[in-house]
Amino acid sequence: MANLNTIKPYPIRHYIRMMFVISFVVLILDLVISIASISMVKQQSTQYLQDAADLYINRINHDFAYINHFMGWTLANDENLDNMNTYGVNSIPFLKANEKLHLLFAELQRNYGQSYNFFYYLENSEYFLNCAPISISYSDYSEVKKQIITLTRDKGVYEKFYSHWTPIHVNGTSYLINIVPYYNRYLVALISADELIAPLQQINLGANGYASLVDENGMQLSGPAGGDHIPEKRHSFLDLFQSHNIVSSDFSNAAFSVHMAIKFGAFEKIMVAQLLIMLLFLIVTSTLSAIIMFFRRNLLVPIQRFSKNLARINEGDEATDFKSSRIMELEQVNAQFKELVSQIKRFKIDRYEQELEKQKIRLDYMKLQIKPHFFLNCLTSMYSMAQMQMYEEIESMALATSRYFRYIFQSGENFVLLENEIEHVRTFLDIQKSRYRDAFSYRIEQPEVITGIAVPPLVIQTFIENAVKYGVSRDRELCITLSVTEQRQENGDYVLIRISDTGPGFSPDVLDALMRGEALEQTGGNRIGIMNTIQRLELLYRDEANITFANDAEGAMITLSLPKMILNSDTPGEVTNHECIAG
Repeated sequence: MANLNTIKPYPIRHYIRMMFVISFVVLILDLVISIASISMVKQQSTQYLQDAADLYINRINHDFAYINHFMGWTLANDENLDNMNTYGVNSIPFLKANEKLHLLFAELQRNYGQSYNFFYYLENSEYFLNCAPISISYSDYSEVKKQIITLTRDKGVYEKFYSHWTPIHVNGTSYLINIVPYYNRYLVALISADELIAPLQQINLGANGYASLVDENGMQLSGPAGGDHIPEKRHSFLDLFQSHNIVSSDFSNAAFSVHMAIKFGAFEKIMVAQLLIMLLFLIVTSTLSAIIMFFRRNLLVPIQRFSKNLARINEGDEATDFKSSRIMELEQVNAQFKELVSQIKRFKIDRYEQELEKQKIRLDYMKLQIKPHFFLNCLTSMYSMAQMQMYEEIESMALATSRYFRYIFQSGENFVLLENEIEHVRTFLDIQKSRYRDAFSYRIEQPEVITGIAVPPLVIQTFIENAVKYGVSRDRELCITLSVTEQRQENGDYVLIRISDTGPGFSPDVLDALMRGEALEQTGGNRIGIMNTIQRLELLYRDEANITFANDAEGAMITLSLPKMILNSDTPGEVTNHECIAG
């Protein structure tokens, strides 16, 4: 570390002089090496391309063999195709098996490339579909479907196509297919000839060189001259100055081969090109110093200032070094950076305000949970029952109060099971009925089976408690009705929860404020429950939950329309089929 800190710095002129000296030495060496290497390049290039073609063909042969084995094993052993062949195409077992098969071949496609396409054909139901994402157009897909169905009707399909990749022509494009039959069902692998040969076409084969797939009749299947016959090599006087070589390699178990034509220019042209390269290198070296100085002043220094501003942002400081530059792009970046800093400030403020609002909602929720006056009322009621020696009623009241507070003080998940919430409401109503006796009754209407549906905790109880608080009187009996139904709407399934009572109903000013969506005045801690519940539903469901308040002929009525969600059994408090939950 000490040696690194003691390295002597030099001005840029020193590095420029060193660059000129090194460049002169490099030019001399380049001239000697170029003359010696020209003769070697022609020999080594041919051998290199032959080795590259062999390696690529070996890899494709391995891929073909594995895909053949995978499709054959799947046809013979995978139960998904058995289920799909047994059940109707629109049945649930068929759809589930199709989904599993799609996942299986999607994984195979990820391993061997998106250019491979996989299809299955069920002859009994005449059903043809891809079992992995496809990379061909719909018109080609339709034509491939017709040709494959026609080929499967050939009695010799097993001998012609199984483990034998064969070219087909679709709308002017050549594809390579492999059909694996098994009784009355087939698996098909397909890849474009252009995509299969594409890696070899990236190799520099000279101005007139090419790499292509060729079928058994000598017809090109890919390349810029796809569909043409391979031209025969013609000998001429120019062959003395040019190096021609044809590289051909065959695939295993395939009706096509690779044909590569390597065509270099004349030897004199190669020499002239080397001299031009050296001259260009000298010109570039002489102008590089001026370019370095120009870009250091107009590009590197502004970038360094920009980097320092980024460092200040990371450290939490204010970015203030906004100097102008002569380069338009840097000026644009500078302006965008200023706007980004402004947006970060606004985002921090908004984020802080949102956190404050969430904390306020959580605090109100905790206040709603504790309710010491309710606990005291329960104790007072049990004391009164004890004085009247109502021992059975005391036992029932104590058990219900215990269940009530056990549910209240459970961990704070966002969602609970609807059946548990209804049972908690029933416990709360039983407690109230023990207190008010003949002045209070209730009725709960729900489907016979409600399992797995998720709702926020204590939402129903909040409105039930509000009905008890403002509805119980000595003049007449209060009856509270809770009904739960499921409803299918255009945008999905919903759960309708309706709470009605025979009390005095909402006052006109409160009902008007609720219908307009305005916040209720929360003086003295009253009405915290309703406003807190509305805010919780907005936080959890965003705009998908709906609450309506109304007065009918008998009293008040509240209707909650909540998206139907299923509670995740593995992770308590989380849902598995909804995307509107606030993070």
